[in-house]
Amino acid sequence: MTQAPAATRAARRQHDREIVMLAVPAFGALVAEPLFVMADSAIVGHLGTAQLAGLGVASALLTTAVSVFVFLAYATTAAVARRVGAGDLQAAIRQGLDGIWLALLIGATVIAVVLPSAPALIGLFGASDTAAPYATTYLRISSLGIPAMLIVLAATGVLRGLQNTKTPLYVAVSGFVANGVLNVGLVYGADLGIAGSAWGTVIAQWGMAAVYLVVVVRGARRHGASLSPDASGIRASAQAGAPLLVRTLSLRAILLIATAVAARLGDADIAAHQIILSLWSLLAFALDAIAIAGQAIIGRYLGAGDPAGARAACRRMVQWGIAVGVVLGLLVILSRPLFLPLFTSDPTVKDSALPALIMVALSQPICGVVFVLDGVLMGAGDGPYLAGAMVVTLAVFAPVALLVPTLGAGLTALWGAMTMMMTVRMLTLLLRARSGRWVVTGATR
Repeated sequence: MTQAPAATRAARRQHDREIVMLAVPAFGALVAEPLFVMADSAIVGHLGTAQLAGLGVASALLTTAVSVFVFLAYATTAAVARRVGAGDLQAAIRQGLDGIWLALLIGATVIAVVLPSAPALIGLFGASDTAAPYATTYLRISSLGIPAMLIVLAATGVLRGLQNTKTPLYVAVSGFVANGVLNVGLVYGADLGIAGSAWGTVIAQWGMAAVYLVVVVRGARRHGASLSPDASGIRASAQAGAPLLVRTLSLRAILLIATAVAARLGDADIAAHQIILSLWSLLAFALDAIAIAGQAIIGRYLGAGDPAGARAACRRMVQWGIAVGVVLGLLVILSRPLFLPLFTSDPTVKDSALPALIMVALSQPICGVVFVLDGVLMGAGDGPYLAGAMVVTLAVFAPVALLVPTLGAGLTALWGAMTMMMTVRMLTLLLRARSGRWVVTGATR
């Protein structure tokens, strides 16, 4: 009678060790990424308001362009992890190389679009006449780093699939430090202004990509995997990533709608919304780290033909997601008096943000379940379901959010709609998780 509980406890401890081993370094790497933009902003901000405004517009475009292709990391992680679970490291690395070649092709295409259309893209974002030239300069130069950023996404997916999240952490931290040093040297030492900031970031990004390529190429040679591009493999990577692209675009649409609605509520509300959204994004990094662990672990179990292990790992990660969500929610509530003054001294903005902030805190356990199950289903290669579920969520959220200003409701109501959106996501993901249809074993799905 005591053996079963003891075995269960041992299995949980094993899952816990794996989750911590993968999630903690993943969290560090995720946090390091937005620090690139923060460092650029701090350095460029001392050049003048117009330069900083230009950087803000250009970096928003660049961030959007890169985040749309985050499937390069997600789909590669799942595919590589399955091969690892099946014990075929040569095929795992070959699969990862296909993702890297796809990243290079997409990056070259994006450059071809951005370089000639940079002024028009900046104009669409409504940059002022004084900020637009700086934004165009930064966008054109920084676009040369887009292939490197996409290679980093795909290569990160390779290493995550190989159950290695420490190397991405080391590369991200090194890249952040190099970016800061290069920016200071080129902006002020070489007196290149905002162009120096862009060149510094591009050099740092290609340096990171080079490190990843060295690591992956060494692995390919060690296991006898071909380095040459394979048309069928690249096509398969694109097909696996297409549903995740739909998912990402739907999520971006939700966030854009929320911001557009907040802007219609008034200056105080949009200011408060931006503060809350920045916090919400930071909290998402902690939960996304568990999701990344889920992608790698679930893919490995399914590749190894162990559906029971995959289900047990899924249950344990959901428990982690809820627990971390509760902790994060409590931290938000307790830190309110310290958090809001960091961003604003305007009492109107504080009054608008406070009740919405409580809504965000209360929703964190829901977010925990959503992020974890998102990672589990990605690890299972269940992209088509994730795409469909996100489109349904967008269809439910959009009319509710657009009613907020019509009904004369405020920011709290908007974040109530955001909480409803996450609840809809949770329900669709729980239905899929409980159905068991995601449990498809084998080296490929």
